[in-house]
Amino acid sequence: MSQLQVPAAKNREITLTVRPYDLIALGALVTRLDPGIVPFEYASTYTIHVSGGEFNVAANLARAFAKKTGVVSAMVDYPIGKKIESEVRKMGVDGFYTRFKHNGVHGPNMAQVWSDMGQGVRAPIVFYNRSDEAAARLKPGMVDWKAIFGNGVRWFHSGGIFSALSPTTPELVIEGMKAAHEAGAIVSFDLNYRAKLWAANAAQGVDPVKQAQTVLSRIVEHVDVLVGNEEDLQMGLGLVGPKVEKHSKLDPSAFFGMMETVSTRFPNIKAVATTMREVKSTNRHDWSAVLWIDGTSYQAPTCSLDVYDRVGGGDGFAAGLIHGLLEGKSPEEALRLGWAHGALLTTFPGDTTMATLDQVEAFAQGGSARIQR
Repeated sequence: MSQLQVPAAKNREITLTVRPYDLIALGALVTRLDPGIVPFEYASTYTIHVSGGEFNVAANLARAFAKKTGVVSAMVDYPIGKKIESEVRKMGVDGFYTRFKHNGVHGPNMAQVWSDMGQGVRAPIVFYNRSDEAAARLKPGMVDWKAIFGNGVRWFHSGGIFSALSPTTPELVIEGMKAAHEAGAIVSFDLNYRAKLWAANAAQGVDPVKQAQTVLSRIVEHVDVLVGNEEDLQMGLGLVGPKVEKHSKLDPSAFFGMMETVSTRFPNIKAVATTMREVKSTNRHDWSAVLWIDGTSYQAPTCSLDVYDRVGGGDGFAAGLIHGLLEGKSPEEALRLGWAHGALLTTFPGDTTMATLDQVEAFAQGGSARIQR
């Protein structure tokens, strides 16, 4: 904690205590254009959601869990940027921006993600417009980490989506992680392996999968808590999984079977967690989550979800888990909080939470879920 001495009336002094940040996230801010259940080619209106895989975690922690959070990102000074800044403030998140001017024609731009909701047997469709994205221009030396972490920081979070944007963004992630460790923070990373992004931004003549594995492996060497399923671990890090016969997406054996490989390759990692989802239809999912921490495995219950908007469920899980760990909850309690919050987030429109802490805690205890024990 740092303290500010503020002069008061009649020569008295009032001491104000400045609360450290519970979490700082580093990542791209985007708008998601959502036509709802109408296919894009038939839609005449779109809802705009402000999003970003890394930002969503900070926003969820601020809104649902009353944590003090901030996001480090790029910002373009034009109307779309103003819209995004306003929404970041509404979520209770502090913004630390490297600013860019828009040339009025080409960019740089705040990226757009186009994602409909699907319906029933029709799956959601997702595609991007990340042309000349401002966040891709971020590089080491652009962020004053000492100033951002000056009053203290407990947790630092970034992810694979931001790391895939350009050759310079992974270097900034590593720079931020090193500064966070120096400040005494826990560092987490969501692998979020996206084949489309790595393929689009790979160096000419380079296998995008190999490039992703090289880049992400360098980053994960600085990580304490990793978020990612067995496919992320295999595709994003090149880890070989065990020969396990999986009968269900909810079977954790393949995930837990990889933990020895993870801990051998990356002894710095203390915990790995992920959601587990079996999709019955676009609007009907079975949902669980798993956590491996300090050599011990945990699994959340399984519940059936009536999904309104599936986007952001994983980020909701990460936020609930981080909240539990920051609050000193047991691993099982922290896992249940992540599982519960991720489930609740799928019942709201948009990418960030509208849940209350009471709702999350009640769901985590089984109060409103049809739990299959």
